[in-house]
Amino acid sequence: MIVDCAHYKDGHRSDDAPMSLEEAAARRDEGGFVWLGLFEPGEAEMNEVRRLFGVHELAVEDALNTHQRPKIEIYDKDQRLVILRTARYDDDAEAVEFGNIAVLLAPTFVITVRQGGASRLHEARQRLEQRPKLLAAGSSSALWAILDEVVDDYAPVVAGLERDVDEVEATVFSGSVAPTERIYSLRNEATNFYRAVHPLLGVVASVKRTTLARELRPYLRDVQDHLLMVEEEVAAQRDLLGTVLQANMAVLSVEQTRVSVQQNSTIEQLTVLATIFLPLTFITGFFGQNFGWLVHHIESFPAFVVYGIGGLAVPLALLFSWLRFRMPKTESGAKAGAAAG
Repeated sequence: MIVDCAHYKDGHRSDDAPMSLEEAAARRDEGGFVWLGLFEPGEAEMNEVRRLFGVHELAVEDALNTHQRPKIEIYDKDQRLVILRTARYDDDAEAVEFGNIAVLLAPTFVITVRQGGASRLHEARQRLEQRPKLLAAGSSSALWAILDEVVDDYAPVVAGLERDVDEVEATVFSGSVAPTERIYSLRNEATNFYRAVHPLLGVVASVKRTTLARELRPYLRDVQDHLLMVEEEVAAQRDLLGTVLQANMAVLSVEQTRVSVQQNSTIEQLTVLATIFLPLTFITGFFGQNFGWLVHHIESFPAFVVYGIGGLAVPLALLFSWLRFRMPKTESGAKAGAAAG
């Protein structure tokens, strides 16, 4: 789909009326250059563009591929292909949405092929049209405007990631447990964004080195400086998220240790109760049997006290003595271990 198509000459747009592909291709011979903007075109439309503008077939193939990394390809002395990755941050989903821009560049034309909702070039075209001196430098000025727009759009992405990273960092280092899945997700988004930014450094450096128009070089250096700042900040965010993830695992380990200590204390209390009631259960079960000797010999109250109450008191006394005998050894062993440590 054609978004905009215009002919530029002597630093100005020739007309505001929409142009067909045939008319745009014909006006290349009038001097200046034609800027054709396409959004998610089909294969048939791109083949028509290739036929009318003489675009290299490999450039068309790369322009239709939505999973390209940032790169620059030189097919001959007159044609270049620049692939850019656009980005937009979704605060609600905490995710970076990526798009793709392929810039087919020649002295007489600029063809931009946009893929994905994260990309837009209307502002770049308007910004360039407001600078006649730069526009008069030729088709390379359009490439600068596109690069400048893409890199400027990286700043809100960095800020959005920074807010979420700071929030997770504050949670972890306050001693609370942050969702590990969220940290992994943010680190993955930062890594993907870094992969879109880092290769672009080489692309911008190559464009700056091969641009003949001197008036564009300071502007390209400005784009390069902004891109370096973005690359450094994204790399720092990715490293920080790695540190936060390790700290969160340590907090999780401490929390699990605390829960284990509580469980061990509960099990110890239950064990003591079971130990106390085990002999008592045995005695009561034994005397609960209705065999003859027991029935005929416990007929008076003194016999009940001796056999019944005494049968419970003696095991309790023995158990109490055994616990008193074991406890000092355990405590002395613990103190000796602590002293040795």
